[in-house]
Amino acid sequence: MTRSSNHIVSHRALSYLCMGTVVSLALLQSGCKVAQPDPVPVVKQLPEQFSGIASQQDTGRLVFRELFPDQLLIALIDSALRNNADLNIAYQRITVAHAQLANRRRALLPSVDARIAASADRYGDYTLNGVGNFDTNLSPNIDKDQKIPVSPTTDYFIGLQSSWEIDLWGKLSSLRKAAQSDLLAQEQARRVLVTGIVSVMAQGYFELISLDNEISIVRRNITLQEEAVEIVKAQKAGGRATELAVQQFEAQLLNTRAIEQQLLQQRVQTQNQLNSVAGIYTRNIPRASVLPSGIPALQAGVPADLLLNRPDIMQSEFQLQSAALNVKAARAAFFPSLVINPYIALNAFTPSLLFNGGSVAWSAAGSLTAPLLNRRQIQTDFIMANAANKEMVFTYQQKLVEAFNEVSTNISAVQQAQNAFNMKSQEVQELKEAVQTARELYLTGYANYLEVITAQKNMLEAELQSVIQKNEIFTSLIKLYASLGGGWTNT
Repeated sequence: MTRSSNHIVSHRALSYLCMGTVVSLALLQSGCKVAQPDPVPVVKQLPEQFSGIASQQDTGRLVFRELFPDQLLIALIDSALRNNADLNIAYQRITVAHAQLANRRRALLPSVDARIAASADRYGDYTLNGVGNFDTNLSPNIDKDQKIPVSPTTDYFIGLQSSWEIDLWGKLSSLRKAAQSDLLAQEQARRVLVTGIVSVMAQGYFELISLDNEISIVRRNITLQEEAVEIVKAQKAGGRATELAVQQFEAQLLNTRAIEQQLLQQRVQTQNQLNSVAGIYTRNIPRASVLPSGIPALQAGVPADLLLNRPDIMQSEFQLQSAALNVKAARAAFFPSLVINPYIALNAFTPSLLFNGGSVAWSAAGSLTAPLLNRRQIQTDFIMANAANKEMVFTYQQKLVEAFNEVSTNISAVQQAQNAFNMKSQEVQELKEAVQTARELYLTGYANYLEVITAQKNMLEAELQSVIQKNEIFTSLIKLYASLGGGWTNT
């Protein structure tokens, strides 16, 4: 090839390089214009106050141990939090998130690898390396140690290699911050799970006490009904009652005994469910004999102060932060990346010369790489990141709405359950007196046996409903405690 033709080729290569540079810059400029984050929806402001709630005690300071200072209950919950499988799984997820965050942090730093390599190549006689090595060995400018082994040609490398991507556009730091937000979201997810376990154990604990009380009520009524059966049998023997009356009283007694069996099964089922949550095999759960008598008064409080402390709301906030940072990282992927690849090593083509001072080699290279053919994939990732970001905004907004309405519902539920229990207690007292009156009237002939049976039936139902209604107060309190953030602390 002539000198003139070489000049033409070099000129053409320079022209192609310049053209490629112009195209790359044009694409980069185009990418900067296209890759703009989508506007996200605006989150609606929370109302200033929960509506229709009387102000008596600040709900924002609900502490479980103050609401329910039952040491047996607290010990049961502590045991469940130690042994619950789902909670232990959540701890492992947090460990994974910690590892991912550490990995993202390391991405900002250069990586250094130790490398030991050896190779052997048999070059053909009509190849560039084959001819070049043969020709080099004939040069008078090299000594005997510099002669290259021809067949095969060996190469030995012992050294350190490094790679470092310079975070020019904040892509790596955005991914690190996103990983940190994901970690914080996982920790809030654990708090959500803790609150759920506390709520389930507390509700089940009070359900067990209620069932104990209901069984006691049923058994007391069984005793009274057994006495009534004996009385009516005696009256039948004396000619003052019929066989129909005896059958009706005995049928009522059998029905009440059947209710007892149902309640016993419910107690076994509830206890086993609690044992499953606590991660233990079947055991009898120690508990109080009666439901607590004191019920705290409540007030509304400021929604913004209360709801934003909920772990599920905080989890959604961190997920929202992570989604926004992922958009930023996806946008940065449109820009060129700068990577530095230095190394220092001992490098020689024969082992005997590897540790000679002349075998020390080093290199410092850098490359600026802009996306070209894979730009469509980057655009797809960017679109997906924007969609995920907007999805998280809608999710956050919906959680705020649900949380606000949940707190309002639970505060009202506590108050309505208290009112219903008070009225049911009065009803029970009236029906107890009615049973006594019906029996006295029956014995003196002023009432028939059906009136006695009806009075006994109504009293039993009202007593059972009274226990259920009182338990509903504590169920509503536990739901309110959970809707205000829950948690499990020593304060």
